[in-house]
Amino acid sequence: MKNKDISGEMYSCLKRYWGYEQFRPLQEDTILAILDERETLTILPTGGGKSLCFQLPALLKDGMAVIISPLISLMKDQVDGLKDMGISAECLTSSQGPAQQRSVIERIRNAEVKLLYISPERLQTEETIELLRSASLSFFVIDEAHCISHWGHDFRDEYRHLGTIKDNFPGINIHAFTATATKEVQADILAQLRFDSPQLNIASVDRPNLAYRVMPRANVISQITGVLGKHHGEAGIIYCLRRSDVDNISGRLNKLGFKNLPYHAGLSDEERHLNQNQFIREEVNIIVATVAFGMGIDRSDIRFVIHAAMPKSIEHYHQETGRAGRDGLPSYCYMFYGGGDFGVWNFFSEQSANRDVMLDKLRIIYNFCTQPQCRHKVFVNYFGHEYGQSSCQACDYCLGEVDMVDDPVGVGQKILNCIDSIKYGDGRGFGAGYVANVLKGNPTSQIARWGHQGNPNFAAMSSETLVSIRYLIEQLIGQGFLERQGEYDTLFLTNSGRRLLNGEITPILAKPLVAARKKEISVRQKAKHAQDWAGVDEKLFELLREKRAELARKQGVPAYIIFGDRSLKDMASVKPTTCEAFSRVFGVGEHKLKIYAEPFIDVIKQYLSRSTSFYLSGSRSAGK
Repeated sequence: MKNKDISGEMYSCLKRYWGYEQFRPLQEDTILAILDERETLTILPTGGGKSLCFQLPALLKDGMAVIISPLISLMKDQVDGLKDMGISAECLTSSQGPAQQRSVIERIRNAEVKLLYISPERLQTEETIELLRSASLSFFVIDEAHCISHWGHDFRDEYRHLGTIKDNFPGINIHAFTATATKEVQADILAQLRFDSPQLNIASVDRPNLAYRVMPRANVISQITGVLGKHHGEAGIIYCLRRSDVDNISGRLNKLGFKNLPYHAGLSDEERHLNQNQFIREEVNIIVATVAFGMGIDRSDIRFVIHAAMPKSIEHYHQETGRAGRDGLPSYCYMFYGGGDFGVWNFFSEQSANRDVMLDKLRIIYNFCTQPQCRHKVFVNYFGHEYGQSSCQACDYCLGEVDMVDDPVGVGQKILNCIDSIKYGDGRGFGAGYVANVLKGNPTSQIARWGHQGNPNFAAMSSETLVSIRYLIEQLIGQGFLERQGEYDTLFLTNSGRRLLNGEITPILAKPLVAARKKEISVRQKAKHAQDWAGVDEKLFELLREKRAELARKQGVPAYIIFGDRSLKDMASVKPTTCEAFSRVFGVGEHKLKIYAEPFIDVIKQYLSRSTSFYLSGSRSAGK
């Protein structure tokens, strides 16, 4: 087939099944490489459309594509989504009964399946190997390929054995896909899968539709409810560090009227599965979870992600916040961190064989929290790319929501001088809380005991709040001017701290926002919301959401499988009342047109009819 013919087939298939007119960046390059029998490693950000990159060529090539996926829930949702588009797809999982598995196997043997999803563990069994050898295969896909690498944020030992595909299925190409991979992880993936000369399709990890805000934790419940108030009726995930934090925050939010469900490894398998399904099927919009909840959550309308504590690495933070805005619509990521978060993750790392690697990653994410800087730029640079913009206009720093310290050198020197001048008799230092009280000038009993009222640094920052001083101390720790040592996390100056004392280096310091600035920012955020929804009838959008949820319940599938929010917004904007007009809605392919045009058009017609009746009734009343 000539390139021109291939391109025509690709675009025809894209419109027919997915209802899209154009490919996203790197999708076309990846698809062409797969069709050209070249092995590939493709890195696209979460929400970048990586699944389409292998699903579409599977339809154009002879035989069956085999997709290796880490989670049963992810496999099932992918298969349900493909079937909803009229595509022949199946999965083989341990959750299926014997009869269901036999049915899938029979369909494979009859060459009735175009895409088969299986786990890496199942691929290691002789039964599965023999089954696949008997079938005509087009290619293998390793999804979430970062799980292969010890350097990755979600390493899984079963992925390490996938290099045996080359031995068991010689001549069948392998294609690896992931959303997050540093240079080290990329090299490890290529080595483990024994790629010779693959095509690398690596997009920027940047998610310009996500806005990041990172703030010191004060009253976490108050901070979380403040966010929830801005996102009324929208879907979101609240990540916590420990199981006990999940239970506490989930319970308190429910008492305050914010309906949510918990998710962590301490719950029974049945309860976790039930809670996850209720969230995915839009029966509840908020889930409070540990990091156990993440990979495989494909709900596309998640509008916010809250971290109630610092995650353990940039990779984890990028992956977890990547659950938001998968449909490309504006979404928001909030993090409330505290100095104690570093200590908790440090304690957890003691059990790890990769402790040194984990600590390095922990220091980097802590610096990310404590140094005011463009959040998007940090992500892009961390994963080995250059950020070409001077400002992202989608984070707290670039939006001017951070109140910068006018004299960072002077403020930093005050804090460091204080720490350097107060010591126990044996030379040990004091913790951040004690130092903050000295600088504030609080005459606590402990300060009186050690006689530090007479220290020249006592009350040196009396005009600042205690919260503000602690915030500044944490920033100096995060930026490497101070370090915590010993059992009691006492503070000591680093070499960089000594250089700051000598005026040789400048920290980047910020203060908590004052109430007046918070009000200004709130006004700006409301204006941004109005801009994002310009031209969209929000009342009609909610009615369309209700219809989507109703249809999803009847079919037993997640709501996003029927249509994403972007499609519903398009409907609520153009208000199609004919099948022809409905076919032009974003994300409406041939199969979806046949099964969904009528119910959604009915909602639109009824809404328009009621709106017209109300208008006419109002006009008549006004004329009396």
